[in-house]
Amino acid sequence: MIAAIRVRGRTGIKKEIADTLDMLKLTRINHAVLIEENPSYHGMLQKAKDYITWGEVDPGTVVQLISKRGKLAGNLKVTEDYIKENTDFSSVEELSKAVIDSNVKLEDSGVKPVFRLHPPRKGYENTKKTVKESGSLGYRGNKIGDLIKKMI
Repeated sequence: MIAAIRVRGRTGIKKEIADTLDMLKLTRINHAVLIEENPSYHGMLQKAKDYITWGEVDPGTVVQLISKRGKLAGNLKVTEDYIKENTDFSSVEELSKAVIDSNVKLEDSGVKPVFRLHPPRKGYENTKKTVKESGSLGYRGNKIGDLIKKMI
């Protein structure tokens, strides 16, 4: 499972890239989505690499993301009670494990696919350089979990 976070805004963006970000549901800065790994999504991530950062996310981070920043229809928080009553899972941990294994999508369980995060504590490194150039954009591998924890 891949987590993608939008780092930069809309000003001066080409329409083709803006459409790609809309398809990824990354419409605003500091929004995050969970994406399953397949070649078409990898192409979309590469096209939008100058505006987003992404990487492989671990199960513990997904649990935190769903429980702390997950929203339901009507902008309600995700609770253990809701998960027990309205899904086939008994806890947020089970739901996140199923999401990571691509057995179920967040939308099917009633959870909104977009997570609205805070700006990271201590800020982004540089919003115009890649991670390799000590910036914030592009592929960051397993270190995406550190950024998400700074933003929750």
